[in-house]
Amino acid sequence: MASGLFGIEHSNRSADDHWEKNCFNSSFPAATANYMMENNIPAIYISLEEVDGKLKVVATEIPIEEVFNCKGLHANELYFSFESIFEPYQQYSFDTIDGIDLVVKDLKGNYLSPLEVKLTVLPDNTTYKKSEDKWGSEMVVRSATTSYCALGMYDAVKDKALEVREIFENACASIQGWDNDYEMTHKIPLLSESIDEFQRQFYKFQKPLLMQTLWKTQGKSPLLAENAFDIVIWSDYAFSRLFIDSSYVVTNTMSRPMRATARLARCLWELSKSGKIRVVDIYRQMAFGNQTDKEFSIPGNKWRNYVEATRTAHPILKKDMVNKIIENGYIEKLSPERRFDQTLYFTVRNQV
Repeated sequence: MASGLFGIEHSNRSADDHWEKNCFNSSFPAATANYMMENNIPAIYISLEEVDGKLKVVATEIPIEEVFNCKGLHANELYFSFESIFEPYQQYSFDTIDGIDLVVKDLKGNYLSPLEVKLTVLPDNTTYKKSEDKWGSEMVVRSATTSYCALGMYDAVKDKALEVREIFENACASIQGWDNDYEMTHKIPLLSESIDEFQRQFYKFQKPLLMQTLWKTQGKSPLLAENAFDIVIWSDYAFSRLFIDSSYVVTNTMSRPMRATARLARCLWELSKSGKIRVVDIYRQMAFGNQTDKEFSIPGNKWRNYVEATRTAHPILKKDMVNKIIENGYIEKLSPERRFDQTLYFTVRNQV
């Protein structure tokens, strides 16, 4: 049965599931990525490099084929497993790890890529009054994303565990209580510096983690801009800078960025020692009075500091590409009471 979405022929979601409220926000980005892959349109790639001895987030481009880790395969030869566990990472945790938004597999069941998926509007409330080239997009991040960030980082350098341990040992070994607010606020600078050193040494091992699909409107109006869609891929290393950089602003109590930084450092250190941890317990224990499902959020004006790409002013896909991504007749399955659905629905209906 056809999904009505470009390239999604094999999935753990039914044809109707894709159009439900909490599913369309990841199914549509997957279909958009499929369209870009099949038409050799690269995504924006936000990655971490060392420039003049300093770590710097830079914007380049990356083929979707590389994001999906599916060299030589077409979209119809892939299996899209939404909200699923990326089983290759389970080996690093005694407890059951969380699922991630999208797990890409081949039709033989081989695991290819785990991706967190975001669908965000451009501009947001913090940037819509600025000039278009300074518009940004808000991003809300779940704890599952940062746990996958830690697991993926370790997976890529697991054969260098001794080197990793040496980097973190000084900062981590003396910590008495990882859930102690007072102790951890004082340890954060050292933990942040240890992660910096880790990333400076291993940044060439970074890989895609988060797929952010942008939909651009005409300012605050519900109408799509002429250049309406694009995809920003964040590497695990670049993504981590969103909270590590903010953790250098030390407060009297643990802020969300500080908490995320401490969790990442602990995961990498403990994995380097034993190769297996209780990742869910670590995240539950180190809550510091904040809800555990939401890790942090990034407003558009801060997001823009990391995404220095000209394509954000002129997204690569025109608004009429929605007719290629969503098959004819399926637009009726959308729910116009939801903002993005409403925008797509009336955009398509006005083109008819």
